[in-house]
Order: sequence, then structure tokens, then C-alpha cells
Amino acid sequence: MREIRQAAVFCGSNTGAEIMYAERARTLGEALAAAGIGLVYGGTHKGLMGVLADAVLAEGGRATGIITARLYDKGHLHPGLDSHEIVPTMGARKARMGELADAFIALPGGIGTLEELLEAWTLNQLGEIDKPVGLLNINGFFDPFMHFIDHMVDQHFLPSSHRGSIVVEADPGILLEHLRRQPPVSESKWMN
Repeated sequence: MREIRQAAVFCGSNTGAEIMYAERARTLGEALAAAGIGLVYGGTHKGLMGVLADAVLAEGGRATGIITARLYDKGHLHPGLDSHEIVPTMGARKARMGELADAFIALPGGIGTLEELLEAWTLNQLGEIDKPVGLLNINGFFDPFMHFIDHMVDQHFLPSSHRGSIVVEADPGILLEHLRRQPPVSESKWMN
């Protein structure tokens, strides 16, 4: 079983169209704190990111923000974090979050969330890191994305075993448990 001391969480800086997104972000924050897993995230007080950090902190958990100088200068830093780092670019932010994290989780969000998720998943696929990746699939948000991943498998652009190298769960507690048990990617990405 993997030891997860800190998890990098990627999610929206907006709260989305449904209240359940914020409710489940809060539940994930509570689950992280209860499991003794520190939160590493983008450092803002906005959207699902703020809801998540608030929940972790309210339950006595640890929250570390990695924020870009541009967002910091706009006043987006969450004021209650245990620690934060200011970095020059989004690329530096992703790299630092990856260094600090033992696992990655994506919640609903926009293109930034998707880009961060895909980089973490790709680095695992290539064997550059061995840190499990999961999706908190609130209200089936990631179902269309996973259908597209299935299309990649069907068209022989992705080995089917790599489809299973990401944990997809709707319940935060089950997601954390499955991340602890997620085996490393062992099959090559090259199919021919």
C-alpha cells in the first residue's frame, strides 16, 4: 500500500453550475484532513479551490498553496493557509506541486484543471514519476472525458491497461483508499 502524506488537488477556480460540486469538494477536504493527508493546491480562495482549502483547514488539516506571482498580486491568495509559495509561472507551479505531492486528484474544473491532470497522468505513463492519479467524479462530470479516453484505446493510441491507471470514483473516501492501492504503470505506452 502506498503512503500518501500530501495530495496535489487540481480543481476549478469557479464553483460550477451545481451546488453539489462545492459540497463534494468540501467532503474531499474533510476526508483528506481525517486521513492525515495534507493538501497541496493552487493557493487561491476562489471557487472549488477555496472551498476545498476551507474544509481541510476547518477539520484541522494542513493546506499548502503554490500560487503564481500574477495571481498573488491580484489578491487571490487564501489567507488561512499553513504555508504558501509564490512562483513565477504556471509551469513552475505545476512542477512544485508535483515535487510536494505523493498523489494527484482532479475535481471538476476548466481547461487548466484538465491540463494539470493530463500532465500528471502522462508523467506516470512515461515512468518519470510513480504517483497515483485519480478523478473525483462528481455527478458524472468526468464521464465524457473517460469516454474519450476509451475512444483512444479503441483506436489504438492508448494501451487498455493505461486506461485503468487512473482511479475514477464518486466518493472521496473510496477514492483515497483506491489511490493508496493503485499499482504503478508497468506496461509500455508503445503498442507496436
